[in-house]
Amino acid sequence: MTGDDLGALTFEQLLERLEDITRRMASGDIGIEAVTDLYEEAGRLHAEATERLERVRLRLEAGGTEEAGT
Repeated sequence: MTGDDLGALTFEQLLERLEDITRRMASGDIGIEAVTDLYEEAGRLHAEATERLERVRLRLEAGGTEEAGT
């Protein structure tokens, strides 16, 4: 999955894909190459999800400050 593909996913879809990857990796039924590919994809998904959460956190902090009048 590329960065462009990740941008098209909702946050919930990112989490679902991460959960799917975790299940597949934990099953032990896949080869080392597939595990490596999934691990790399999971890293990209995690980075995208973390970035989105950070943006939301910043928006909430900015909104909370404005509402408080400070």
